[in-house]
Amino acid sequence: MNLKQLLLDFIDLLFPRCCQACDQPLQGNEACICTLCRISLPRVGIGGLHSQTLRFKFVNLPEVASAYSFLIFTKRSKVQKLLHALKYKGDKELGILLGQMFGQELRAAGHLPDAAIVLSIPLHAKKRKQRGYNQSDLLAEGFSKATGIPWSADVLERTRYTATQTGKSKLERRDNVQGVFSVKPGLCPKSVILIDDVLTTGATLEECARTLLAAGCREFHILTIALAQH
Repeated sequence: MNLKQLLLDFIDLLFPRCCQACDQPLQGNEACICTLCRISLPRVGIGGLHSQTLRFKFVNLPEVASAYSFLIFTKRSKVQKLLHALKYKGDKELGILLGQMFGQELRAAGHLPDAAIVLSIPLHAKKRKQRGYNQSDLLAEGFSKATGIPWSADVLERTRYTATQTGKSKLERRDNVQGVFSVKPGLCPKSVILIDDVLTTGATLEECARTLLAAGCREFHILTIALAQH
């Protein structure tokens, strides 16, 4: 065992790193999520009942060529713990890892979307300043690392501050995000991947897609780390 590994083991002994999903100590080269949780986290899957739910979310937007989610989100679950750590505990490494895992599994399944670029869903400047980062950027960065598809945080912009979508009905969510996005001039590619953390009603992602459509985009692929189940 080399000196570096000895030092890391000593640090782990003093300040144990824990899995963000199950709180058990991480071992060796494990990062953020232990191996057992990586294997056992509930997947949405491709072609099953949950994936069919995804298709209906965007039935009124025919320009959405595909929609995939990685994990199933339920209350008080490991997936909820992961997303809470990502959004509110400042675990940027976790965001990149989740994006990478999703990209790797889509590629391995042969369902990697054919798109020119990955776009993250922007936060308003005020909310970004409060949080210190945009979790969607981290997911896009990780997905790009796993797939080789470039990503950008510079195409879409959120121009109006809005209240959280949590607790709102589908109609209220749509009203809340209507007209809040804009596309920077000259930066709209024809085919894009939109990536975000959780898909509930799809209102935010649909508004992003409609904004891009008005700017000249013609095809969308919707990706989220989790699909909310109620």
